[in-house]
Amino acid sequence: MKNIFNKLFTLLSFILVLACSQEDNVVAIPDVPKIKSAEGTPPTYTQGSADFSTYVAIGNSLTAGVSDGALFRKGQDVSFPNILAGQFALAGGGSFSQPLMNDDLGGLVLGGTQIAPNRYVFDPVAQLPYVLPGTPTTDVSNILPGPYNNMGVPLAKSFHLLANGYGNIAGVLAGLSNPFFVRMASSPNTSVLGDVIAKGPTFFTLWIGLNDVLAFATSGGVGVDNNATGNLDPSTYGGNDITNSNVFGQVYGAILQGLAQTGAKGIVANLSNVTDAPYFRTVPYNAIPLDAATAGLVNQAYAQYNGGLQQALAALAGTGLFTAEEVAKRTINFSAGQNAVVIVDEDLTDLGAINPAFAALPKYRQATAEDLLVLPARTFLGTLADPNNPLSVNGVAIPLADQWVLTPEEQASISAATTAFNNTIEALAQQFDLGFFDANALSNQIATTGYNIGGSAEITNAYVTGGAFSLDGIHPSPRGYAVVANAMIDVINAKYGSNLPKVNAIAYTGLYVQ
Repeated sequence: MKNIFNKLFTLLSFILVLACSQEDNVVAIPDVPKIKSAEGTPPTYTQGSADFSTYVAIGNSLTAGVSDGALFRKGQDVSFPNILAGQFALAGGGSFSQPLMNDDLGGLVLGGTQIAPNRYVFDPVAQLPYVLPGTPTTDVSNILPGPYNNMGVPLAKSFHLLANGYGNIAGVLAGLSNPFFVRMASSPNTSVLGDVIAKGPTFFTLWIGLNDVLAFATSGGVGVDNNATGNLDPSTYGGNDITNSNVFGQVYGAILQGLAQTGAKGIVANLSNVTDAPYFRTVPYNAIPLDAATAGLVNQAYAQYNGGLQQALAALAGTGLFTAEEVAKRTINFSAGQNAVVIVDEDLTDLGAINPAFAALPKYRQATAEDLLVLPARTFLGTLADPNNPLSVNGVAIPLADQWVLTPEEQASISAATTAFNNTIEALAQQFDLGFFDANALSNQIATTGYNIGGSAEITNAYVTGGAFSLDGIHPSPRGYAVVANAMIDVINAKYGSNLPKVNAIAYTGLYVQ
């Protein structure tokens, strides 16, 4: 049995045995393209009707420059706002300040306790990502008050941008404030939007809202969809909950109304479908390799469960409360070859609620291609729930809990919320006469057909090798951030009549290798 299940680790490792010979751990910052006119003189870059003298970027981790699961200094250097600021400088843009971390390790400490993780790097020998060891040197209590030009706050949801006290160090451990904003807030009682306005922006980018669905997704749907409950009070939301779309609309409108009072022009970005990211597209649903003998043993273990389903079907015949189709969906069957993992699906019929005689029948089924296993499952599948029991294999004898899988129903909640949020963003962009960056369309192209970044080079959503995403499977790599910056430049040039040049995305690394 042990040797058979070791094949699972081989399969999961194979997913990550990927070539990276052309990448290194140095982020190359390309020079501005040396385009010349017909007379051989350098071109003149203009800002059109925009004013780049004081550019402020507003958002969450995507704006801050998080990559490989952490915020670190090298990553901040290649945040899309910092890339944009470099191009804005060619057409009247001013200086650009960021609340820089102390090191390239990532992580945060408070009172001697680490409260945010170190970053991932890729080990080319082991062919696996790992978390850099060491103690971070960035202490939250070392406050460097802003406001800054980069007002991207990791972990922030839309409504957090309006919350006074979100940068109060006294509330960090209780979860009432944000340690990243603590480091950069101009005062303990200010809000993110308040500091943005205090900076006096002449131009802004706003990319907020992904965290309003992201934690629900990365937790495998362990949270509440407040669009389903109708809860309009964000003070009662849990960390993994989906924000109600009406709340999002009110908050987003208030943010843009505040920015409008400054007279600043800018662009807004909508949200990608988070399930396009490699975090949800790397671990296969059928990750269990078995020989015939082992498959037979596992089937014996599930014989009583399968028999109970048949008994329930017979007892409930004619009621319409339990169908043969659901029995087929819930029946566990393994065979020689690759097999689907066993999961807990909370959306299956609660048979015990219908008939107490079947209360012992759990909500188990095998995954299908429509289920999405989260990235951390790659190191959990095949492990033993009980070290002393070689048959207690997670994903086989022990079904995967909700946290490891996004079911189609959970994906539908994410998709519906994202669509509602994006409709709001696009409508308000038109209302406030702002540029609109369709990040969702870009993300979808990267995930489906790949995205050309010059010549024969393209980026995809493949984990490690795709070049678009970092090792956390959610945030862009430096190359991905460069692509985002270029796409925003297209929008800015079209909306405001500027002629900003793009950066060479190929020159930015797609993978940090240690």
